[in-house]
Amino acid sequence: MAEPDVGFVAGPVTVEVPATSANLGPGFDCLGVALELVDTLVGEIVPEGLEVLAEGEGAGEVPLDESHLVVRSMRAAFDAMGVHPSGLRLSCTNRIPHSRGMGSSSAAIVGGIILARGLVEDGPRLLDDGAALLLANRIEGHPDNVAPALLGGFVISGQAGDDVWAQQSPVDPSISAVVFVPPHGVRTAVARGLLPDTVPHADAAANTGRAALLVSALGGHPERLLRATEDFLHQRQREPAMPESLALVRVLRARGIPAVVSGAGPTVLAFVTGDPEAVAGLGPTGWRTLRQVVGGRGAAVLM
Repeated sequence: MAEPDVGFVAGPVTVEVPATSANLGPGFDCLGVALELVDTLVGEIVPEGLEVLAEGEGAGEVPLDESHLVVRSMRAAFDAMGVHPSGLRLSCTNRIPHSRGMGSSSAAIVGGIILARGLVEDGPRLLDDGAALLLANRIEGHPDNVAPALLGGFVISGQAGDDVWAQQSPVDPSISAVVFVPPHGVRTAVARGLLPDTVPHADAAANTGRAALLVSALGGHPERLLRATEDFLHQRQREPAMPESLALVRVLRARGIPAVVSGAGPTVLAFVTGDPEAVAGLGPTGWRTLRQVVGGRGAAVLM
């Protein structure tokens, strides 16, 4: 049960948490944006037990017990706030594709933390955004997806030991995105396993310059996006796991469209400053095409 001086809110609480795209070309493990697509989580404190329902993406595949990632994240947040609910009911409406490089696991982690916080009276005081980011990063292992899922917008993030930081940066409102989602996913562990332990100094220097330019390009110089999204560290190295994705990136970039692998892939994200329909029509047969706002809001309790 909860501590005597801490209570739970009456009735269910609803949270929306966005999809995210990380890396964005050269910003490996440090740049990420919130997208328009959201998962919706509804939680309620009940007298006993655990009930988990899931529909949409991953339904029939995700566990419906204590091992569910949202539940695990909620438990971690309750522990951080020093409360222990007697029972929990959770309903998940998942719209973010799983294992596609669109931050589905980060959305589950952040959504669970914010949902738990919303179920506790005075939860934002007990677990502020800084503490929520630290907790999400501890569960996920790196902040580039959890930071924009929590805060929204375009976020520069990183960590050094136990120190985690996240800084929002502007996004020019003329910039949107088209996301190409393939029918089959790639596990992040597989994609990361293809990365070399060391990289040439020249590649590291080139990537640093592009990542810095990307912050400026997204903030108000979209004409620089094609150059700013060049990557030397991770995309071509992961090609064996997602050859169709890298082929699409090359086709789009040859047309002057700033395209990147989204996160660990295999989804491809293209930045757009004009009519997205022309770009959307370039998707391969059998792939889903989603038009997305770039830099939307982070996880939020719906009132």
